[in-house]
Amino acid sequence: MTFLLQTGEQITRPTFWFVGATGKAIFYYLAAVTLTVFALGAYQRVTSWMQGGEDHVDRLDDLPRRVLSSARTILSNETLFDRDLVGGVMHALVMWGFLTLLIATTILGIDMDLYRPLTGESFFVGDFYLSYSFVVDAMGFLFVVGLGVVLYRRYVARNERLWDRHTSLEDDLFVWALFLLGVGGYLLEGIRILGQNFPDFETVSFVGWFVALILQGVGLTPETAQMAYPVAWWSHSLLAFVFIAAIPLGKPFHMLSSFANVVTRDEDAGKRLPGMPADLDATNAESIEDFSWKEQLDQDACTKCGRCSSVCPAKASGRPLDPRNVILDLKGYRESVDAGEEDVPIVADGGTSVVDGETMESCMACMACMDACPVEIEHLSSFTKMNRQLVDQGDVDPNIQDTFQNVMQQGNTFGDPARNRADWADPLDFELDDARETEVEYLWYVGDYPSYDDRNKKVARSLATLFERADVEYGILYEDEQYDGNDIRRVGEEFLFIEQAGHHVESFEDCEFEKIVCTDPHSFNTFKNEYPEVDFGEYADDPMMGFDVEDWDGAPVFHWTQVVEELVEDGRLGLSGNELDYTVTYHDPCHLGRYNDEYEAPRELVRATGCELVEMPRNRKDSFCCGGGGGGLWMEFDEEPKPSEERLREALEDTSAGSAVEKFVVACPMCMTMYEDGRKTGGYEDDLEIVDVAELLVEATGGVEQRLAQ
Repeated sequence: MTFLLQTGEQITRPTFWFVGATGKAIFYYLAAVTLTVFALGAYQRVTSWMQGGEDHVDRLDDLPRRVLSSARTILSNETLFDRDLVGGVMHALVMWGFLTLLIATTILGIDMDLYRPLTGESFFVGDFYLSYSFVVDAMGFLFVVGLGVVLYRRYVARNERLWDRHTSLEDDLFVWALFLLGVGGYLLEGIRILGQNFPDFETVSFVGWFVALILQGVGLTPETAQMAYPVAWWSHSLLAFVFIAAIPLGKPFHMLSSFANVVTRDEDAGKRLPGMPADLDATNAESIEDFSWKEQLDQDACTKCGRCSSVCPAKASGRPLDPRNVILDLKGYRESVDAGEEDVPIVADGGTSVVDGETMESCMACMACMDACPVEIEHLSSFTKMNRQLVDQGDVDPNIQDTFQNVMQQGNTFGDPARNRADWADPLDFELDDARETEVEYLWYVGDYPSYDDRNKKVARSLATLFERADVEYGILYEDEQYDGNDIRRVGEEFLFIEQAGHHVESFEDCEFEKIVCTDPHSFNTFKNEYPEVDFGEYADDPMMGFDVEDWDGAPVFHWTQVVEELVEDGRLGLSGNELDYTVTYHDPCHLGRYNDEYEAPRELVRATGCELVEMPRNRKDSFCCGGGGGGLWMEFDEEPKPSEERLREALEDTSAGSAVEKFVVACPMCMTMYEDGRKTGGYEDDLEIVDVAELLVEATGGVEQRLAQ
């Protein structure tokens, strides 16, 4: 099966049909100019990142593994299917279609500019051409369909997260340019097929063939098609050239920067914050250059998709925080500085600044934004630097300042005397070992809220009861236990965090134990992920520091649910699995779930009591923060609704059990505090009870009376 074409009697297509030698020369000249502009623009963009400081993490170690892993993540679109199936499918169609068309164009270029000059022959013929045409037509069609969905969601449905103050003409131009390139390619193909009088073999180009039939149906003749072809060809080519040249100048650059961002990601980002500055008096976000090159890459990688905004509990509750806007504000400011515009403060409490201090105070450090981001932007790294800057400037919420003072003076966030630290245990009918004097298996870090807050003292007594019933060898630090430092670090108080960490490491080294067990997921996170990162030797000689320790190799750290789950599995609590018959739901704490990927231990313990567990619609890594993280527990916000109120509403209205839910189960003292408050302010006091997993277990193993007696 053959058709006589310009290139001879072959199954193929002409590339420069009716363009001529002069046109061909102009095309190659424009192509060279386009690639040069693209390369210079990309180089300028990359060098702008290098103006940033060094990053605290080695981002290029094991580079082959990083590249392969990132390619798998990007090509699978796995992060984009989360929470938005339609959006994930849409992006997959666009991306795979675009990549196919790019590869197809590259193959054609290799044939024309390398293979033919070297061999005098072409591989772009026969079966190869037929296969090529079918695949390109099919994937190009999916590309256009995907873009059609993009346009519908953007301009018809007007998906809320796609529109904000950073939405601009560049976004419109990007989407429409891609759509016109896709549709224009098929129009060009249809004109060619009609102009060549429908070669039989071109039926493999089924979309182009269909377009040719439509053109014929509206009266276009082969002769007219031949005349129209050069116009369509040049229009399509010039649009492609402009698009390629403009990639480094705006949103299209995310096609490159996002992959670079995924390659250089820190898999522990958020759970461990940017390293402490060598000089603790140094500011951390005084200028845009104080942000590391990776943090500046984060800014360029943002696609404005709004996924971070849509899951942010601070934004949902009306606080003045939109994670996307903060990242894009920093990017815009960096570009303005590069353009020679006047410097302004990065962050300040009032006045002119890139980011307002109240915005940063609103962050709950829940990491929902980072989990939702498909291009691995590490929001908390930049947010922490700005919070450090606020602390350095003294622009701190008065309640947070009071908390700092309490920790400095008494070693706890409540400001209560250290000698009262273990008073919570007084009602127990057994003594707790002193880990400073007795060798134990588990050093139990009780935490501030279980030690001083009346409601959480009951949780501490419940957990102590479980340890006793399971015959666990454990001990506490009594008055040597102080605040762990997790949340004051997230609001920017680095000096105090290091002081607390040094004190605890010094205390740990004076004890004989095998493992650390924590009541609070916040303590669990900072002991596990942050204390081992501190170079204590760098600060040990500082007269302002109250510790004398050079280093800490760390120790196995567990949340109590992980420990007790093993006890239950070993039969040490004597549960049969049918002791209780409550209908309950469970809230995943951010620091236990998203931070440390522990979702199942608390659930297994709830099920072990016999309770019917119904899941919240937003559960596991999609859990919605209680509002207490990032210092939120210590501040007052004008919120409507409060995150805790919204979460309780969700439990009673959106779970499969609805109003039949009797108990709202938590595994975090901060969550307990926030939800007890939300139960009162939201009017849910008569609808459900807030209980800790430990309280359920005590009731299951010892009876209601024994639990209430505590």
